[in-house]
Amino acid sequence: MLIAVFFLLAFSALAALLFKFVKADGDFTLLSKGPAKRRAVEGKVVWITGASRGIGAVLARQLAALGAKLILSARNKEELERVKNEIKSKYPAAGVEVLPLDLSSGEEVLKKGVQEAESLFSDAGVDFMIHNAAYERPKKLALEETEDGTEATFRVNVLGTIALTRLLAPYMLDRGKGHFVVMSSAAGKTPAPGQALYSATKHALNGYFHTLRSELCQKGIGVTVVCPGPIQTENSAGGPEKRVSSERCAELTIIAATHGVKEAWISYQPVLLVMYLVQYMPTVGFWLMDKVGANRIKAAAKKGNTYTFSLLFGNKKSA
Repeated sequence: MLIAVFFLLAFSALAALLFKFVKADGDFTLLSKGPAKRRAVEGKVVWITGASRGIGAVLARQLAALGAKLILSARNKEELERVKNEIKSKYPAAGVEVLPLDLSSGEEVLKKGVQEAESLFSDAGVDFMIHNAAYERPKKLALEETEDGTEATFRVNVLGTIALTRLLAPYMLDRGKGHFVVMSSAAGKTPAPGQALYSATKHALNGYFHTLRSELCQKGIGVTVVCPGPIQTENSAGGPEKRVSSERCAELTIIAATHGVKEAWISYQPVLLVMYLVQYMPTVGFWLMDKVGANRIKAAAKKGNTYTFSLLFGNKKSA
């Protein structure tokens, strides 16, 4: 009788865990952390690249609500001013500065940007650097990519981001504190058929920033790498796949950063499952993605769902 009760309880617990996993929009560690820690960002200076739209703009609004002082960067000054005005209209007391910046503009320009960012808010310095800017190309086969496309993608996604980090980190080290939040991607954790260059840049960021944290964590520097799957933004509206909202993605990103999570995954199924498989059962995970690869390219060409289990069974079911 006791054995039967034990197995029933174990089965119930397993079923509950499975149900939670199926409905999850993030990894279990992230979802266990609770709400964001307001005290971690209130009054702190947060610099966000790619802040003129999408996740960057949503991050800015949510951080303003938590009392952070914001530096908003992107190439388009008018769009940055629009985001600033939206925030100030809702939170009149919020500290918001606009700092136009192009990550592909070279080290001298980035150096001046860092110096200006450090001087804002009465020389308070940057507490959190959120690397959100990214260049994402249309889906195409890896062998179809050009040299120009490769250089353009790496210049923004990797080289500019690393240069900005290298220039800002010494200021943080002098203060003995600072935190880098890196918006990577699920494509930086798993194969991403049709996104070879984008995937390569995100793998590069993951390697660099996890190593950076290992080198500097004992000197007060934190690093949080965030790996979102498909996210619903103004540019993805109308797609057939189920996407995590940009508001929820930003919320989970801030939770990860304020709790000091080293790496966070944000996605619905099936992407979340694939990330777990590639991480903990790589042979199975890579086999799965090999089965999906060609069908995902075909689905993308037809503007079909590129994030679905039906890709395992051929193009007809994925459209």
